[in-house]
Amino acid sequence: MTGIGPAVAGSLALAALSTLADFIWATWITEHQTVYGLIHGTVLFLALGLVLGVVAGRPVHGAIGGAAVGVLGAAAFYVISPFIGFSAMVVAWLGIWLGLAALYGWLHGTVRGVAARGVVAALASGLAFYLISGIWRPFNPQGLDYAVHFGAWTVAFLPGFAALMLARR
Repeated sequence: MTGIGPAVAGSLALAALSTLADFIWATWITEHQTVYGLIHGTVLFLALGLVLGVVAGRPVHGAIGGAAVGVLGAAAFYVISPFIGFSAMVVAWLGIWLGLAALYGWLHGTVRGVAARGVVAALASGLAFYLISGIWRPFNPQGLDYAVHFGAWTVAFLPGFAALMLARR
């Protein structure tokens, strides 16, 4: 199962989860701690891996792989952010999509085209993520527009899903 339908469905599902996470961060997390970011990355990309796994017919493997990619991406953010600040979020996002492409190839039992799809997913989704990254700034928990967040997250996830899932003719 590949194509635009699963790519859009995956993007919408992850946008909903990411918007919920934005709400949780804004409402209940009063002090940013690394453990919260690691949990956030793990859960978010567990869900994304689950989507990739469902598409490949291997949902459990996808979820576990996605969680591993997510925790590594979140950890990378915390390691490099002292040096480059918030830009580390975009760098981690790029790396995560490369990892997700490798996961997607493994789930499908092929390495053919994985590197190219991963680079396209990372660059296209990375650019989209960069363009929407202003949704948290200035931080005003009472003034967050969650419809805007949902739309922005959809835009951020769609290029990555599309690069991985659109069948090559």
